[in-house]
Amino acid sequence: MWVIVGICIGPRLSFAAQLHVEPVLLELSAPAAAGVLTLRNDDDVEAVVQTRVVRWSQSNGSDVLEPATDVVASPPLVTLAPHADYVVRVVRVSKQPVRDEESYRVIVDQLPTARGWQNRSVNVLIRQSIPVFFRVRDLRPTRVLWTTRHEANKLVLTASNAGNEHLRIASLRLRNSAGVTISFGNGLAGYVLGQSFKSWTIPNHPTGFDTKGSVSVMAESDKGPVSAFAQSSDGPQ
Repeated sequence: MWVIVGICIGPRLSFAAQLHVEPVLLELSAPAAAGVLTLRNDDDVEAVVQTRVVRWSQSNGSDVLEPATDVVASPPLVTLAPHADYVVRVVRVSKQPVRDEESYRVIVDQLPTARGWQNRSVNVLIRQSIPVFFRVRDLRPTRVLWTTRHEANKLVLTASNAGNEHLRIASLRLRNSAGVTISFGNGLAGYVLGQSFKSWTIPNHPTGFDTKGSVSVMAESDKGPVSAFAQSSDGPQ
């Protein structure tokens, strides 16, 4: 789940984000065409929440989000009373059959309130991005090839998925033949969508991290532990 925080400057901080969304992932197998998200306002003041759906793809190793019309969230705007729950339906309205696995994200925005401005307090805008997958029951499973390459002084790790279902990656790490390890953190590293590839870039090549030998890739995923070797795409070394 991605969280983006935007702050409007004022003399004090109030209305800190108390908006929760459950679940944090929707996976719907055909013929299912709808799922639900529960919004919960744990704050003592009302919350104005907007929901919208974007189509999610990957291009050149990066995520691409575009407006979607074949999947909608209803209602698109709701005001939550303090300590109240509300159910938002996510519906695939397209009449075309699902093909393999279709990827979307529901963008949930907590909007600034007029009361916050009147009190000259700080308004915090919270954005949560919930992955949604519509899929057929029999998918070609994930088959990921890992590669490394250098771009100037940057090291780029790429996961290419020849399967039709996504792979969720967390706690991503690299280890070279000398035992030097690079960690991408213990949390979510990202998704590799079906028939797509995802890249991670280390801005400055770590001292002592030689990729001339074997480079191991270790991670946790929604399909279980990942343990693989990354091939170098830099050519002969």
